[in-house]
Amino acid sequence: MSDLTVSLIQANLHWEDKAANLAMFDAKIDGIKERTEVIILPEMFSTGFSMQPERLAETMDGQAVTWMKQKAKEKNAIIMGSLIIEEGGQYLNRLIWMQPNGVYGTYDKRHLFAFADEHNHYTPGDKRLIAQVKGWKINLAVCYDLRFPVWARNVINGDGAPEYDLLINVANWPERRNVHWKTLLHARAIENQCYVIGVNRVGNDGNNIYHSGDSSLIDPLGEIVYRKEHDEDVFTYTLSRQHLDEVRGRLPFLKDADKFMIL
Repeated sequence: MSDLTVSLIQANLHWEDKAANLAMFDAKIDGIKERTEVIILPEMFSTGFSMQPERLAETMDGQAVTWMKQKAKEKNAIIMGSLIIEEGGQYLNRLIWMQPNGVYGTYDKRHLFAFADEHNHYTPGDKRLIAQVKGWKINLAVCYDLRFPVWARNVINGDGAPEYDLLINVANWPERRNVHWKTLLHARAIENQCYVIGVNRVGNDGNNIYHSGDSSLIDPLGEIVYRKEHDEDVFTYTLSRQHLDEVRGRLPFLKDADKFMIL
């Protein structure tokens, strides 16, 4: 299987200003000069983490989704991030995995952040999404999901292979709990023997809550490949399939894991 090149975009989001955020990400994506295959944006990248879905939600043919489709085609790369979607009279914090051909997958955030009243404004999802590209299996998650290891637990499939190779979490995780963010990203990589990517925002949101970013890329041994604090940044890196396979072959810990099913 091939290596996979990813780009992490850590940005200071414009509060509840979709046009400004799309213009900002346009410029940041256009500035990526290396060949990249997956571009990762933060949680609610078009608005910030807002509890105003009635005013800000769009449908799956709305402005930000259409922008993702056009930008993925233009860049010939997958673009992913979450945004506020209205569907069937419900509001969803939906992560979209947009491919260059316009075909997309979706994951609706399972664990809603009741501490910020998210559960009273949004409907939780009930299904994981494990996307695939170039032979890589990628488990997609949103922010608060990171606190719940059962939801992220890697298992050995019937063919003897792990269920996924890379966990990506997109977030608006505040600085006041950044020790939790960094520790949990680290733990998910070690316990699941996978690469882990966390993409967070920086700066103050509309509630004057500061975000230090700390977007990270961690390898299957728990080594920190990349971490950026406080500043906006775009980081491109090629994940090594050989390194992943060597770690799992030398330390076959997943085979000894407890057996369970998520029902």
